[in-house]
Amino acid sequence: MTKLSISALARELLHAAAEADGGRAAETVFGGHEKSLRQTVVGMIKGTNLGEHDNQDDVTVYVIQGRVRLRVGDDSWKARTGSLLIVPHARHSIEALEDSAILISVAKRPYPPGQFIA
Repeated sequence: MTKLSISALARELLHAAAEADGGRAAETVFGGHEKSLRQTVVGMIKGTNLGEHDNQDDVTVYVIQGRVRLRVGDDSWKARTGSLLIVPHARHSIEALEDSAILISVAKRPYPPGQFIA
């Protein structure tokens, strides 16, 4: 078993993000491309974005610290410390409204949303 402090990692990544050119820093804490579940902590300085990208998997974003905005087309949702966003299967982006740390959980789908294997 492995145990780690997500809060401590979030603080470290926010510090690293403040010194990074892009204003972001991330570390995968579980999984990766070879697993069906991947969890990544991301530190983001106010005003930085995780640029618009498609989502075919099951994804949640937990706000460890700060405030963020999830945008999907013309819709947007704000979330703050302790909030969990369930990301739609659609093109989306995430913006840091203040210095923030988030935990992104991605569960790979064996097939595209709306399709079922018979």
